[in-house]
Amino acid sequence: MLLGKLSLILTVTAVAGTLAACGQSKTVAGDLTVRNCGVDQRFPSPAKRMFVNDGNLISMVLALGAQDEVTAVSSLKRDAGTLRKHYGDAVDKLNSVAPDYPSRETVLAQRPDVMVAGWNYGYSEAANLTPDSLRASGVAPYVLTESCRRPDGERGIVEPWTALRTDLTDLGRITGRTDRATELTEDLDRRLAALHAAPQPAKPPTLFLFDSASDTIMSSGKFGAPQAILTAAGARNALDDVADTWTSVSWERLAAADPDAIVFVDYPPQTFQQKVDMLRAKPGIQQLRAVTEGRFLNLPYALWTSGPLNIDAAEQVRTQLEHWNMVPPSGIRPAYDDIVK
Repeated sequence: MLLGKLSLILTVTAVAGTLAACGQSKTVAGDLTVRNCGVDQRFPSPAKRMFVNDGNLISMVLALGAQDEVTAVSSLKRDAGTLRKHYGDAVDKLNSVAPDYPSRETVLAQRPDVMVAGWNYGYSEAANLTPDSLRASGVAPYVLTESCRRPDGERGIVEPWTALRTDLTDLGRITGRTDRATELTEDLDRRLAALHAAPQPAKPPTLFLFDSASDTIMSSGKFGAPQAILTAAGARNALDDVADTWTSVSWERLAAADPDAIVFVDYPPQTFQQKVDMLRAKPGIQQLRAVTEGRFLNLPYALWTSGPLNIDAAEQVRTQLEHWNMVPPSGIRPAYDDIVK
């Protein structure tokens, strides 16, 4: 009987010691509830096998230092050089399993516990790769906050900088890197404050974001990351009256805007030069001030889509506007030069 009691005491003591050790660590194993797109969702804590799609979302986990918890990525190739410049050789250690958006089968083959993607950033009803379909297969889906949809299907329910802070904070919790997430959001706020404190022009220059084009132009409205980037840089988004994130508009809309400059998303399959040639050849567009004076700025996809590199984009746009004498000198000095020629 005495031996039985002693055994029980030793067992309880060992369990208590284990729990105390867990309490001293950064994360405690178990389920985590995160409010994502207005709904409470359950995630493993911490996630160990994340599947991450698209350069901007990959940049989030790299900025958090959570690359060891990523089992696979997709849509990395176009942004690999940019991400390598900002995050070093961690990029080359990622397991890239699809050059573009993945199929549901590709995702499930990697046996992830969490998928990180967004609507128009990998999630697709047509491909049956949706948060609901993943959840049914035992994968916890995280949805990029910028891409969250209202009940009517429209996107853009959170202010872009707030959306970015939300994602960094949420993914910090999911990966067990809350301290690093706090560092990132504090750095973001510090750099934003410097941009807001910079001297402003009497009238902000109007910039038109040009992603790609055919019969229409892919651009971004007032709910997308580019709106926040351009405003922080001291400019006005030519589509600040369009209640959407990434969206298509007519060539006539560009003509009517007659912007002071055109900023490009470096995004295949159209090259920067092909886009410029298109503008210079198109009647009704070729005489616009931005086109005739060659006021073009080309930045990588990962800087324009919601992610931690958005603040780098804002600083680089600001510097270019100062070079064009469209805003007063500020002393803002970007840490990186991501301009693509």
